[in-house]
Amino acid sequence: MQLISPDFLNGGSIPAQFTCDGNDINPTLEISGIPKETKSLAFVLDDPDAPSGTFTHWIVWNIPPVTDKILPGTLPVGSIEGLNSAHMLGYIGPCPPVGTHNYIFTLYALDATLDDLDPQKTGRGELFDKMTGHIIASTELVGLYCRVRK
Repeated sequence: MQLISPDFLNGGSIPAQFTCDGNDINPTLEISGIPKETKSLAFVLDDPDAPSGTFTHWIVWNIPPVTDKILPGTLPVGSIEGLNSAHMLGYIGPCPPVGTHNYIFTLYALDATLDDLDPQKTGRGELFDKMTGHIIASTELVGLYCRVRK
């Protein structure tokens, strides 16, 4: 399974338009090589460099396995967003308080759909609890971001 973005290279800088300094929308994500037995996909975007520990910027589940691209500011039909670490639904772009942070987009292929999760109550921990035993493949895309202070 592979996850890339035409907006930045793996290990490269995330353009400001996808951060708190820009439009605060997700970058384009392209998916390939999904295992045939996949019933749904899930995304998690984490910043492991956050001062208080890992900050989750985005969780999405029940992405249809036929999905090959997610465009900026959109979600595939049927996908569900949960709570980020700011306790808000949806994507919150990179916004490091100081220095360059790593942002890890992780894509999971699951052998099930996760139909009984309440988006208003589902954060990273609840999502991982539900995915346990259902992950058949995963892949990562890492982007870097450092805010330019004026």
